[in-house]
Amino acid sequence: MKLRGAEFGWCAKIVRMILRFALVLLPIMSYGIAADLSVDHVTVAGKDVSAMRQRLAAIGLPSEYGGKHTNRATEMALVSFPDGSYLELIGMQPDPDPKMVALHPWAMFLNAAAEPCGWAVRADDLQAEVKRLRAAGVSVEDPTPGARRRPDGVMLQWETAQVGKEGNGAFFPFLIHDVSKRDLRAFPAGKPNAPDIAGVSKVFVGVHDLNSAVDRYRKAYGFAAPKLADDKAFGAKLATFDGTPVVLAAPLDANGWLADRIARFGEAPCAFVIRRKAGSIKWYDVQALGWRLGVE
Repeated sequence: MKLRGAEFGWCAKIVRMILRFALVLLPIMSYGIAADLSVDHVTVAGKDVSAMRQRLAAIGLPSEYGGKHTNRATEMALVSFPDGSYLELIGMQPDPDPKMVALHPWAMFLNAAAEPCGWAVRADDLQAEVKRLRAAGVSVEDPTPGARRRPDGVMLQWETAQVGKEGNGAFFPFLIHDVSKRDLRAFPAGKPNAPDIAGVSKVFVGVHDLNSAVDRYRKAYGFAAPKLADDKAFGAKLATFDGTPVVLAAPLDANGWLADRIARFGEAPCAFVIRRKAGSIKWYDVQALGWRLGVE
């Protein structure tokens, strides 16, 4: 059967349309539907919670003492925001059990002055998210229980699951699901203690290889391709996933601060950003604060 010129033209047009549609679908088929990453909290760890609280207060961010964890190693304070996210400050309890400190997933950070160490995302259905990530080829540990008693005696309980093999909330955020009411954990006083800050907007994760890190995040969460940019002031090549809190950061300078930090702590959060309103990021004085925190 021979096609006439007009018929051949229509067939060619249809083929081109199918090919264009396939090119749109291929990234979605390869990486899946994008997951919704809602920041539960971000964590800075160090030896002394009181010292970290004082430094935050000096830049205008008051915090509340949240109590001791039941692990006989750590205690915490937090800066809570209206969107429900919060900044956690974690340090050693007075007279901690040395064995429990050594076993803590953030043990090396607890021996520092103050460093970003991890972050968590909310999982309404923890088992379903664990199953989804494992199906995407991501290593996820079985959920484990956690607890903390507030200074007013209220016991808080939750479950967490580590995602990835780099450490808890390091390369990937860990999952958290509350057993007790979440507001009791996020708002010890019943309301945000930093009401003029909307919440945590960005988590900068320091990585060795940007291309490899981008591919792993896209496979785990179904993200679209990120925007790439060199940020010389920050000292990193950045991959920003629009509509998500994730910013991957690879060192621009092999002898710079980020390369040194990755060599010391591995791939993990290296900076956090909080949001007043959308705009460019302004960084607080890292020398005064001791770690990198930005506001936009």
